[in-house]
Amino acid sequence: MSNKKPTKKQMEQNRRETEINMSDMITQVEAAEMRGVSRAAITDLVNRGRLRSVELFGKRLVFRSEVEAFEREYKGWPKGKARKSSPATLKAPTRAARASHEGSTKKAKGKK
Repeated sequence: MSNKKPTKKQMEQNRRETEINMSDMITQVEAAEMRGVSRAAITDLVNRGRLRSVELFGKRLVFRSEVEAFEREYKGWPKGKARKSSPATLKAPTRAARASHEGSTKKAKGKK
C-alpha cells in the first residue's frame, strides 16, 4: 500500500463517483410500492448488496434508477399463480376414509 496522495484529477473523479443525485433517491417503502413487494424484501436486497443505499437523517434511501432497472436473479413463481401442492395436502379426508380410520383405531384399542 503506497502513501501517495491522490492527484487533483483523481480527487475530482472520486467526488463525481460519490456525488448523489437526491432526486434519484427514494425510501425503501416507495421502492417496495414501485416493485409490488414488501419493505422487508427491499431491505433484504440492500443487505445482500443487490441494491445500493445511503443513510440520511436516520432513513435508508435507495436509488430509484436501480430499483427500476432491478432484475431478479432467478425466476420464481409467476405473480398471482398458486403453487401446486401434492394432492394429499389439498384434499381433506373423505367421510369414508375417516370412518375406516376410526374403525381401525377402535379395533386396535379393543384388542388390548
